[in-house]
Amino acid sequence: MTKNNKKALIAFGLTLLAVIALFAGVCMKTNLYNKKLHCETIDSAALFSEAADEEGISVTAAPRSSTWGKIFDFNNEGITENNYQAFTYDFTVANNTKDELASFTFRLNFEQEVYLSSAWNGSLEIHQITKGGERVASIPDLREFKAEDYELDTYVVDGESLIKMKKGDYLIYTPSASANALEIPIEPHEGSVPGFILYVPMEESFREATLEIDYTFHRLLISEALFWVAAACLLIWLIALIIFIITSIQIKKYHERHERDNEIINESIETFTGFIDAKDPYTNGHSKRVAVYTKCIARAMGYEGEELERIYYTALLHDCGKIGVPDHILGKPGRLTDEEFEIIKSHTVRGGEILSSFKSIENVGEGALYHHERYDGKGYPEGKAGEDIPLIARMICVADSYDAMNTNRVYRAHLSREEIMREIQTNKGKQFDPAIADIMLELLKSGKLTEPNT
Repeated sequence: MTKNNKKALIAFGLTLLAVIALFAGVCMKTNLYNKKLHCETIDSAALFSEAADEEGISVTAAPRSSTWGKIFDFNNEGITENNYQAFTYDFTVANNTKDELASFTFRLNFEQEVYLSSAWNGSLEIHQITKGGERVASIPDLREFKAEDYELDTYVVDGESLIKMKKGDYLIYTPSASANALEIPIEPHEGSVPGFILYVPMEESFREATLEIDYTFHRLLISEALFWVAAACLLIWLIALIIFIITSIQIKKYHERHERDNEIINESIETFTGFIDAKDPYTNGHSKRVAVYTKCIARAMGYEGEELERIYYTALLHDCGKIGVPDHILGKPGRLTDEEFEIIKSHTVRGGEILSSFKSIENVGEGALYHHERYDGKGYPEGKAGEDIPLIARMICVADSYDAMNTNRVYRAHLSREEIMREIQTNKGKQFDPAIADIMLELLKSGKLTEPNT
């Protein structure tokens, strides 16, 4: 796995963790919201208003049109005409939100005296304030209320048991979730309608009460905007991952093909350079050794990847011009004549010409043409000096000279490591680029110079 692939996978992993954390955050936020108990107080004006609040949770109380009267003769005075009137009140609990109303209870505080006759669906908890404290009773279904079963302030009219609610008394209504009533949950933009029947004096109406409602929501994850942000991030992540996998497969195939091509190129070039080196048994393997040493120098200078391979192949072909030098001159054990030396020197130009049509490796001919140029300008074939000499040629110059000193030749044995280092040091700024010579000396001192098996 390449370094870039590792970085990409780490980035994908961290991004996925971030998306998971976002989903977890949305879940926690929704869970906390669903556990939160909301509380509201609705005064008389709002409770008995026909215009309900269009936002949040609203409760309105409205009487039905049908009504009837009864005689309430508290002191047995012989009253003959109806003096109390019954009202049926619907308490509409409206869910004006996009969330499900999971539960609710409300407390109805009475600010006037009424007589409670009936209520439906839910259960009631009656609170009557007394001088000594409070009477409390829980009534599962007021329609089945029997006064004798409870210690409450009640009044019976025509066999009907009524609960007296004075100013300051209150009741707590808990809705029913049974299949028949199904007052809760309340879906978004729906409502539930608990009802009460109560009596007030004739010519009066039930208008004096406040209501306190407690409720909770059940919000779905998909109702959270952040959920869709997280979902979009996950989708983008998945698309990016698929693209990355497809691209990685394509790149892997490309690299495999590129490596096969490089192997073919390398084998072809090494075979060609083998022909050149075979012309002189004393320098057999010279081209590959110089290529390996040059690659070591280039790596120490910071080159890597394909550029490093280009330098290696350029160095491997640096002596290709010797293919045109007669064998008797290459292998001559004695001193060369001036004419023979000129023929030897011509291998640089021949090499440059041979490689001029080799376009697969950029500037591959520079190594062959200029590796015998000297930093002081006294080299050949053009007498270039300093940084006018291509950098690759300056690298090969040091590597080539090192191999010449480190191998046995027909006219002498190889030099010792100390002698070689002394020669390189002496020729800094003369034959060799000082910076490259220093790199070679450091490689030799540290033992990091690769010695190929040739």
